[in-house]
Amino acid sequence: MSPFHRLFSSVVESLPWIDAAMEPWQWLPHLPENLRRQRLRSSPEGWIIDGETMIHRRAVLERGVTLKGPIWIGPGCRVAAHAYLRDGVVLCDGVTIGPGCEVKTSIIGPGSRLAHFNFVGDSVLDADVNLEAGAILANHWNERADKTIRLLVEGRMVLPGVEKLGALLGSHVRIGANAVLSPGTVLPMGTVVPRLALIEQDAGIQKTLVEATSQ
Repeated sequence: MSPFHRLFSSVVESLPWIDAAMEPWQWLPHLPENLRRQRLRSSPEGWIIDGETMIHRRAVLERGVTLKGPIWIGPGCRVAAHAYLRDGVVLCDGVTIGPGCEVKTSIIGPGSRLAHFNFVGDSVLDADVNLEAGAILANHWNERADKTIRLLVEGRMVLPGVEKLGALLGSHVRIGANAVLSPGTVLPMGTVVPRLALIEQDAGIQKTLVEATSQ
């Protein structure tokens, strides 16, 4: 079993239409099309279907929320004022998105919570993940000429073959206020990131690559 599949058991259980044989970063490019198919297949009972958005009738959206579909918002979710969800977003049951958050092409697992003013881009979060105010899950190496995403998983480098990927967070992860997770961050379940921290797992990989090419 892939180590990534152990990280996201709650997401797979919550979304039976997700291809569990794929790695989690492979889910993201397919999210918009998968959500469009789910919208066509789903019964309107219990759901409000409006264009490319599917909102469960037990979800609560405050005024000022912007939804740029396709979007799936499950039962018990709460999306606060001025949140912005775009380009393929899944909120599993009981997710909270606080005011001023932006979520782009991501899956947010059951019971996870974004406090406020968070950015989550091209990421997968499993169940009961908590982001404090201002935490950022960056998805692109803006400052590098080589924008290749490299993952550090159980001490080895994995190349997902993409230039945009945010964080892959297991269940019960806690991200402190104003912390920044650099592109391609992988955190196992229960990890706690302190406030104001910078997580850059790619730094060790970059150092190894530079040393190898200089020899």
